[in-house]
Amino acid sequence: MKSHSDSSLPLTVVTGATGTLGRHVVDGLLSGGRPVRAVSRRPRQSKLPSAVEVVAGDLHEPSTLGTAFETARALVLIAVPDSAVEVVARARAAGIEHIVVVSSAAVTAGHDTTYNLPVERAVRASGLDWSIVRPGEFATNALLVWGPSIRSARRVVEPFPDQAGNPIHEQDIADVVVADLLDPDRRGRVDTIIGPDTLTKREQVARIAAAVGDDIALDEVAPEQALRFYREQGGFAADNADWLYGLTSYDGVEGVTDEPREANPESDGAYLTLAEVLGRPGRSYAQWARDHAFDFGRPAD
Repeated sequence: MKSHSDSSLPLTVVTGATGTLGRHVVDGLLSGGRPVRAVSRRPRQSKLPSAVEVVAGDLHEPSTLGTAFETARALVLIAVPDSAVEVVARARAAGIEHIVVVSSAAVTAGHDTTYNLPVERAVRASGLDWSIVRPGEFATNALLVWGPSIRSARRVVEPFPDQAGNPIHEQDIADVVVADLLDPDRRGRVDTIIGPDTLTKREQVARIAAAVGDDIALDEVAPEQALRFYREQGGFAADNADWLYGLTSYDGVEGVTDEPREANPESDGAYLTLAEVLGRPGRSYAQWARDHAFDFGRPAD
């Protein structure tokens, strides 16, 4: 496999390239020898590999994307619903032929109708080739929500410790995105992907504790107490606590919770593991916890 990009191969534009997922997508494309252009609102701060062309641009302001799409043939698109129709039109006008949408399993569940779904619809209606990846719960949510209190006090505040999920490693999500970009036979796919382990929040904390090499206390509290705690913590936890703890729906409707419902009719409704999508096992939650042990405050050896 090539370790450097080949300029004779189609150029891929990656939005969200400096994020947790986007960086893995960039690395996967580079490993496949594909040239990559990253779009960033702050290109000088991108810290991406030197082989990556980094250009300024903002999905919230489609007029800034002219340079980003020039000579490109593929696009990795993250959700910015308000501008999606215009962004896709600009991509098509620039000659982009294939768009991979990073969406959400909440679309499959029928909970997301206003955020990722409009982006999917814009891409499907474009006349371009498309692939859609709908990840379930990102394992990295645990780092964003629980990380600060684990680092500072070896403590997790959780109202639903026995709630089970299938968190997925961000590297596995990126691997599906990259496979969709590199394999023309994967166009027209909608893959709702989940991690290989069904784990309660309590079990997730135990695996993080094992990776960190220290005990982590789990404080079971009422949802309202958790909401106050995470609002005070700030950051991702504060921004997302309302729907994480059932006080609003995924779409932000107050007083409405996301109960199980029929899958969105635009979806096949199947929740797939990596083994079913790529033919190899997904990375375990324990592996994810080990990969992020130092992010949770594991002391250096």
